[in-house]
Amino acid sequence: MKKKVVSVLLSLILLVSLLAACQVELPESPATVPAETTESSATETELPPTDAATEAPTEAPTSDANAKSIILSTTTSTEDSGLLNAILPDFTEKTGIEVKVVAVGTGAALKNGEEGNADVVLVHAKEAEEKFVEDGFGVERFDVMYNDFVLLGPESDPAGVKANSDKSTAAALARIAKAEETPFISRGDDSGTHKKELAIWQEAKVEPKGDWYVEAGQGMGAVLTMADEQQAYTLSDRATYLSRPELELEIVLEGDEALMNQYGVIAVNPEVSDQINAEGAAAFVEWILSPETQKMINEYGVEEFGQPLFFANAKDD
Repeated sequence: MKKKVVSVLLSLILLVSLLAACQVELPESPATVPAETTESSATETELPPTDAATEAPTEAPTSDANAKSIILSTTTSTEDSGLLNAILPDFTEKTGIEVKVVAVGTGAALKNGEEGNADVVLVHAKEAEEKFVEDGFGVERFDVMYNDFVLLGPESDPAGVKANSDKSTAAALARIAKAEETPFISRGDDSGTHKKELAIWQEAKVEPKGDWYVEAGQGMGAVLTMADEQQAYTLSDRATYLSRPELELEIVLEGDEALMNQYGVIAVNPEVSDQINAEGAAAFVEWILSPETQKMINEYGVEEFGQPLFFANAKDD
């Protein structure tokens, strides 16, 4: 009996020993697995840098589109007469610079320059141009060319301008205002032509108002069309009038010294805006004042109209 008890005890002791040995040899706790996973994940994120990442950052490439073009803010007369279409291709061919033309009244053209929306201006109101430079918006003003203004009206000339004005535009406008029979179409747009007209009304000591006085707020071409349709009087630059041979309007007065129409060119001051193409503007000024371009200006209109539409008068320095 004792032998059986001893045998059972020995078996139990052996079993306990085996179980203890099994616990020691168990694998490490799964708690270590996340550490392995984290290490693996970190290894995966440490990929070799791409070419883009290894290259040093560079500045965004700057377009040279602005350097290859300039904005010319000019009067409607230089465009409506066809002059710009005739001469600008020569500038682009010689310089590679495209000219983007904005044709408006002189007041609006100078305003474009003041606001940095033009690189160069070509206009015809000398007093306003000189102020533009004095106020720091322009670099320097140069004479380019001139023509003259003419007073137009219907063939019947109901105000009797031809017979009674003695080449005085102020006297002619006074007669038109007094008659109040035939409309007078004004540009009414602060253009060089409009400024000239207002100066002549002032000289005549007449304040234009009434149903007969129409302020169109339009360019020269549109005003000529209106005046022709209404058989009215109007003031026009000669070049734009001659470029419209279909008009029935006639010149009722010309040759008055007060009707001189001088054009000037001004490069916009680059300090106005960092968008100003100063080099392109300077190249344009040099080109339009050159003897070759001045010759083209003098010749424009001769073949088609029998006379030049503009007379170049840039000064030789």
